[in-house]
Amino acid sequence: MDRRLFLSVIAGTAALPNMLRALPLPPPQPHRLNLANPHTGETFSGIYRDDNGPIPRVMDELSVFLRDFHSGEKIAIDVGVLDFLSSVMQAVGQSQAMILSAYRTPQTNAMLAKTHFGVAENSQHLYGRALDVHFGDKLADAMKAARAMQRGGVGWYPHSGFMHMDTGPVRNWDLDHPKLVTLISGNRRTHFDKKGRMVGGGKARALGGN
Repeated sequence: MDRRLFLSVIAGTAALPNMLRALPLPPPQPHRLNLANPHTGETFSGIYRDDNGPIPRVMDELSVFLRDFHSGEKIAIDVGVLDFLSSVMQAVGQSQAMILSAYRTPQTNAMLAKTHFGVAENSQHLYGRALDVHFGDKLADAMKAARAMQRGGVGWYPHSGFMHMDTGPVRNWDLDHPKLVTLISGNRRTHFDKKGRMVGGGKARALGGN
């Protein structure tokens, strides 16, 4: 797997042969979020979805809250990724989530791709379909809950203290080493270095348990 294909899998624009399909979403119901952004110092707390679906006024407010904090530009945020986040927070009993990154302009994403290992060139962040989130001491539990839901991509960055979640294809990866990314497909882990080269003799390593 070359670097471009490797990053495309993380971005959700390419699929592995045994990649799972997203599970059906639960029926619409009221959802509340309590969020903080450490970069801007802003907070959001309120119901963004009622029995009739997403509340347009609140979704507009969230598009501002979840803007690219580097440029100030915003985009309509996918309500599905907000529902995903809300479900994970409920599953682990987390009252507030800290949003480290949401929408990114192409310019911001290109800058991060040059300076940060594991940033996909065609990231779901570009489309308002991804969030990088910190959950405090419940972060590991939140990652496990998110992966069990099979509602999109879940990236685990334990050394950086956050998880990535998006509403692209179901796929999981770990950046559990400063220079090593692990793609998880089914019950197998495959390790890649910074150039997208497979590590470990070209063979995927079986999971001992998850």
